[in-house]
Amino acid sequence: MRGYTCGPMKKAIELCLGMVGVVGLAVGVQGQTLLVANQHSHDLSLIDTKAAKQVAVVPVEGITGHEVAASPDGKTAYVPIYGDAGVGRPGTDGSTMLVIDLASRKVVHTVDFGHGVRPHCAVYDEKNGLLYVTTELDKTVSIIDPKTLKIVGTVPTGQEQSHMLALTRDGSRGYTANVGPGTVSVLDMKARKTVTIIPVSGNTQRIAVSRDDSMVFTADQTRPRLAVIDTATNKVKTWVALPSAGYGTAPTVDGRWLLVTMRDAKGVAVVDLKKMKVARTVDVPGGPSEVLVSDDGKTAYVACNFADQIAVIDLAGWEVSKVIDAGKFADGMAWAR
Repeated sequence: MRGYTCGPMKKAIELCLGMVGVVGLAVGVQGQTLLVANQHSHDLSLIDTKAAKQVAVVPVEGITGHEVAASPDGKTAYVPIYGDAGVGRPGTDGSTMLVIDLASRKVVHTVDFGHGVRPHCAVYDEKNGLLYVTTELDKTVSIIDPKTLKIVGTVPTGQEQSHMLALTRDGSRGYTANVGPGTVSVLDMKARKTVTIIPVSGNTQRIAVSRDDSMVFTADQTRPRLAVIDTATNKVKTWVALPSAGYGTAPTVDGRWLLVTMRDAKGVAVVDLKKMKVARTVDVPGGPSEVLVSDDGKTAYVACNFADQIAVIDLAGWEVSKVIDAGKFADGMAWAR
């Protein structure tokens, strides 16, 4: 993250992460578990989203991670250990990824990349049974076999600061947001090569793919606008004006709307993907960063860094239905099902 240290469950889940980034777990509705990182309190929150309260805090020390992914069966979490600085800033260069057994609440393995690579965004490709991790300093996405926990290859991005990764539904294409260069790398995940590099702006952040894989979205950090990339041509086909600079993005399950967090505006812009314009905004607590939509399409969860809270948006009424207290600088999130 730019400028920052980027059936129901039977057991409460705890995760290990820390120093400048921590992961907390939450019991979600519809059998989902929400992973949330509390960066500044260096602890692990357990939030029951149905009860709308934090039910446990697990302090963790000495580890610096920014993002988290989970296996499709919900048994394992993967936490890249990035470093103690924001993207592109001086600091330590992480070289490992933690593998956490969620049932025992313990780190059971460490994947070692062999040198400082600032591993950041982990994405589990359920279709092909592979785990991808952005390894910024090598300008690659590393490929890990989740069964053996061995690094089995890399995909070059051709750019520095390949911070975030999004995949198409079939896992054949990958897209990285390259923060400092202000570009998006288009990757052939099967051939393990760079297809092309798309210029976007002077600086970009976060990335998401539309539900039908026809569009990719990334937020311009120099102006209040959102880039919409046509995946057929690999070019920016249009810009969507925003009330304030955007950050994280997520499409709704029906594919009609795109939610865009606006950190300075304390809001979430709702973009009509048919008309390509903002239809409404939803007020949330300060510093909204990441946004995730529940599998049933009824709810969105927004991590609000500055308020240390998770805002829960009712997507039928387009309003915040709950605000859940979390740890300090609650940020990165992921679903474990």
